[in-house]
Amino acid sequence: MGKHKKTDKASNSSKTQPPNFGLLSDRYYPSPLLEDLASNGGRLDRKVYEQELTRLQVELVKMQYWLKASGFRLIVLFEGRDAAGKGGTIKRITEPLNPRGCRVVALGTPSDQQKTQWYFQRYVEHFPSAGEIVVFDRSWYNRAGVESVMGFCTRAQTEEFLQSCPEFERMLVRSGIVLLKYWFSVSDAEQESRFQSRIDDPTRRWKLSPMDLEARNKWESFSAAKDLMFAHTNIPEAPWFTVEADDKRRARLNCIHHLLSKIPYEDMTPPAIKLPPRKPAKGTGRPPRNEQFFVPNQYP
Repeated sequence: MGKHKKTDKASNSSKTQPPNFGLLSDRYYPSPLLEDLASNGGRLDRKVYEQELTRLQVELVKMQYWLKASGFRLIVLFEGRDAAGKGGTIKRITEPLNPRGCRVVALGTPSDQQKTQWYFQRYVEHFPSAGEIVVFDRSWYNRAGVESVMGFCTRAQTEEFLQSCPEFERMLVRSGIVLLKYWFSVSDAEQESRFQSRIDDPTRRWKLSPMDLEARNKWESFSAAKDLMFAHTNIPEAPWFTVEADDKRRARLNCIHHLLSKIPYEDMTPPAIKLPPRKPAKGTGRPPRNEQFFVPNQYP
């Protein structure tokens, strides 16, 4: 487990001072099991993956308790190639958390009205209040990526975004919001394999859109757009963290571990509640079963 002290209340300084990413060291240490793995480039063993994922998810819950108590505001955004594994990682991060304090934002195509607004406006309305986590499954960086490459915005609009975005993010950080930006990197061959697996699986075929197929032919253009985006927006206040994602299991664990290391949380898990004995039943009459409807049991 993480090496955190259990305290009755959070530090006051954590409410106003976001972490310094250049100086903050890892606060969570992974299982010794991971240290024994040979780094042979193979896929991470499923049993080891599931054990470590469980440990990390327990730490995520501890982190959320602390966030709520301290009033910390956290934005985590995920960008990267299609089929790079962003959605799977987001699912593993959010599934153990209380949804009242953690929201996933995945905005669709802007409406005609939104197209006339300040570019960042529709994202700002989803930002966290005190004690909340907001996860962006793609974000305002659409302007520097898919919109630019696919011709959905002008060159002037892209250039304006690259100039405005760093100042926008510095403003967020100065306000006390912690912004973590993850880029999921996947190889051409691995992306091709994942596209094919989506085609072969009817339950996942919806993940592959005509836009994905069109973007597939612009691999080099997306690479150039990403490099330009990093050159302008990889700022000390909100740097980019690249996740090597050819192995989905390793990518998920590495990303969650890194996220935990950047939040100065303490273990504020409340003590277990002792259930008192139930009061004796008074023999209240129940309606006859034949007056109710039940879902048929198809799996006896």
